[in-house]
Amino acid sequence: MQRVAIARALVQEPRIMLADEPIASLDPLNAKVVMDALRAINRQDGLTVICNLHTLDTARQYCDRIIGMQDGMIVFDGTAKELTDKAAREIYGAEAEEAFSESMTSTSLRPGAAAQPQPEVRVVN
Repeated sequence: MQRVAIARALVQEPRIMLADEPIASLDPLNAKVVMDALRAINRQDGLTVICNLHTLDTARQYCDRIIGMQDGMIVFDGTAKELTDKAAREIYGAEAEEAFSESMTSTSLRPGAAAQPQPEVRVVN
């Protein structure tokens, strides 16, 4: 469905493509297919692609620029290389290993844990 949505958007010849959580609910193989397609659109067609992602490892792998937001405020703006363990701890208030893993961005909570607003990663290629 995500690939069809991308194709529909491309038919309209946009100057910018917004991909709102394009790999949510996808298995790893299909997530890679979709992210590879978005990167190809950016690199080969020169189209700006803005993705809203919740996994830092995916953002670091695919994106040229990463903007981290929390409570509507920018808390990080830099390259994938600049998104260091220290920066991840500052954004998420957690240990670096947890901040880069998908478990940190899942909606499940540990028993007894209170829901906390999770930072979003806005990505600009």
